[in-house]
Amino acid sequence: MKKYFLLFIIWSSCAIGLVYAQTTAPKYSNEFLNIGVGARALGMSNVQVASVNDVTAAYWNPAGLLNMKSKHEVALMHSEYFAGIAKYDYGAFATHLDSQSVIALSIIRFGVDDIPDTRYLYDANGALNYNNIRYFSAADYAFLLSYARQTKLVPGLQFGANFKVIHRTVGQFANAWGFGLDAGAQYIRKKWKFGLMARDVTGTFNAWSHNTALIQDVYAATGNTIPQNSIEVTLPKVILGVARQFKMFKKIGLLTAIDFVNTFDGKRNVLIKSNVVSIDPMAGFELDYNQIIFLRFGAGNIQKIKDFDKGTKTTFQPNFGIGVRISRLYIDYALTDVGNQAEALYSNVFSLKLALNK
Repeated sequence: MKKYFLLFIIWSSCAIGLVYAQTTAPKYSNEFLNIGVGARALGMSNVQVASVNDVTAAYWNPAGLLNMKSKHEVALMHSEYFAGIAKYDYGAFATHLDSQSVIALSIIRFGVDDIPDTRYLYDANGALNYNNIRYFSAADYAFLLSYARQTKLVPGLQFGANFKVIHRTVGQFANAWGFGLDAGAQYIRKKWKFGLMARDVTGTFNAWSHNTALIQDVYAATGNTIPQNSIEVTLPKVILGVARQFKMFKKIGLLTAIDFVNTFDGKRNVLIKSNVVSIDPMAGFELDYNQIIFLRFGAGNIQKIKDFDKGTKTTFQPNFGIGVRISRLYIDYALTDVGNQAEALYSNVFSLKLALNK
């Protein structure tokens, strides 16, 4: 009874925090953590909550770390967006502590480098001097410490959690530190897999600090409001997923998966929307030949877009990916749509995964 009472208290606290956060938090926060990691996942439109079973589970659903087939795994990924202006990098390591628990560490960076600082473009004499231009970076960092453990309560049920530290910086002008928790679960029943991922279950709080001494003169001259130190809250999000593996032929298999992303911050431009909850469904498929060669497809981000003639049209985000396994090395590639299907703003993503046995 004590265990159930403690669980009730925890979930009640999360619910109260969610209600409070809805009245004080912005609609979008820490959005760089919604891009995704691993070319395998991106090729399947980020549909991973139920099926993920490797080191990248630390990001998608930490409960999936228990399905790692190797003692240790290492993953790396690099991608670029907007013609190489923004760079996204990811690295992770996971290891089995024993037969019932796994621990992992993940690092994510999304940043724009070499941004010109033209505050000193004119020297003291009023002359234009390009040598006075300085450069800075605007970057977001996330550090995830993940832990997963097998439970004996229900066969096939496993849990995992993330403790994450967020650091966001805009040169010397502003920076923020944040902390948050994620919780996940997976349930395997024969060939079916079910997943639940609760991101920012208690709300992730970013405390912003602005160096106003560097910008107050420029802001005052241009009529802009000088920013103040503040706290930004990332609201909870719940993702439900289901997946199933099919054996089509002797050496050909098919993985099908569906995720439902549930947000509670008001109506969003998704397929199912209301003032209470908005649901964004996504589907992913992975065809494999003897678990050596992989072909992946995915679709999601269904939205209604207004045309210039005031009409509306429905768009979606298609993704494609391929992969190959060479002994213990996995090489994956994904061609992903940043979000505008009409203009085809696609990005190329590469990732590597190395499986190491004891």
